[in-house]
Amino acid sequence: MKPPRPPPHRPPLAGRSLRERLLASAAIFILLAIAATGYVMNDLLERFVRADIAGRLDLQIAGLEAELERPAPPREGEPRHLRRAPFDGPPDGPPDGRGPNGWYWQIESGGRILDASPNLDGDPLPPIAPEAGRRGPPNRLTDLTGPHGQPLVARSRTLPGPDGGIVLTATAPLEAIRAPLRDAALTIALTLGLLGIGLGAAIAVQVRFALSPLDRLRRMLAEIRAGRRERIDGPQPAELRPLTEELNALIEHDAETLRQARRHVANLGHGLKTPLATLSAQAARLPDGPMRREWQSLTELMDRRIRHHLRRARSAAQGGPIRHRTPVASHAKDLADMLEKFMSGSRVAISLAVPQHLAVAVDGEDLDEMLGNLLDNACRHASGRVDIGAARSGRTVTISIADDGPGLEADEIARVLKPGARLDETLPGHGFGLPITSEIAELYGGSLHLRRGDRGGLLATLTLPAPVEPA
Repeated sequence: MKPPRPPPHRPPLAGRSLRERLLASAAIFILLAIAATGYVMNDLLERFVRADIAGRLDLQIAGLEAELERPAPPREGEPRHLRRAPFDGPPDGPPDGRGPNGWYWQIESGGRILDASPNLDGDPLPPIAPEAGRRGPPNRLTDLTGPHGQPLVARSRTLPGPDGGIVLTATAPLEAIRAPLRDAALTIALTLGLLGIGLGAAIAVQVRFALSPLDRLRRMLAEIRAGRRERIDGPQPAELRPLTEELNALIEHDAETLRQARRHVANLGHGLKTPLATLSAQAARLPDGPMRREWQSLTELMDRRIRHHLRRARSAAQGGPIRHRTPVASHAKDLADMLEKFMSGSRVAISLAVPQHLAVAVDGEDLDEMLGNLLDNACRHASGRVDIGAARSGRTVTISIADDGPGLEADEIARVLKPGARLDETLPGHGFGLPITSEIAELYGGSLHLRRGDRGGLLATLTLPAPVEPA
């Protein structure tokens, strides 16, 4: 025994709708774009802040250098010295001398501290690799740990002199970089979040607008299936125009095939129904004996076979989606008016109580045949009144035809539903009306039920499918 074949692998979005696929891909793109934008903006902002801090430290070093003076033309190897001590920094420099805040400066030469900011409290700054005689890149800062364990960033410059020259160092707390980045990160995140929400909403509107022709096409197809429309019409986008043309061609071909099949079925049914009814009536007039039983057996066999093949042909014709939408009220009124004119000598009154909007998913000719058979039967047996009513319940429509005649018993109801059976030979007819009505109703998925009515007559209840309403 072969092991069961595993189901084919399908991509995650293979079964999703176009709207979901577009929205999912747009959401992924927006998230990636926002993440990349946030990363780039954070990097640029950090570069800007570091460059600003480096500029402030360079300004501090420039102030320190300006405070150095030479009292006389220097001789070879003579060191520079300070104009004053201690040095408080230039007027526009960073805040120094206010406790261990990380803003420090220091002047040293040959490992000896010449001067330093007061808030260092005599603790020297750790040595760093200075930029000899020139300023470094604007955002290059050296990370170091201050005397109080505080993380610092530093800039340094070496001036020519004995013992390796004079080293000027200025520092700033690392928090001077982190604090503005934290403050800006919240604003950037909020701005990018709002931008992402706005872009998502705009893309959702764009997707809805772009796919609206598909929704309109779907509604048109649902209306065609429900019988409200014959074809897809109206302007269509250029991308959907070839599809709508093919769909219209398919709908027209299907409708023509259905018309031809139903035409052939109707022709065959009408061509065979009357001769077969005549043969059955002739067989019933034969004297009782083997000949009569043989003729009746043959006519019943012919009737079963003909109905079997007609049922198959009509079922094939009805095999596609039901697109019929036939109003009940107008067809019932036309048949009632015709019967009242035809039976002008009788006193039978036909009462009609059918909503105007009520429709069934049945071909108009089939509805006429079913209603015609039931109304003809009711009028022939009624004493003076026939009532026609109809109502919809869910997916079905129930049509009731009641008369005030003598009615039928349960065993008689079973007999009249058999082809060719007649309870009253004095009245005209062949006994095929009720069976044909029952078969046509069954072809559409409906049914015909007979029972005694409230007024004692026969109540025929015809159940037929309701049209499919477009979603």
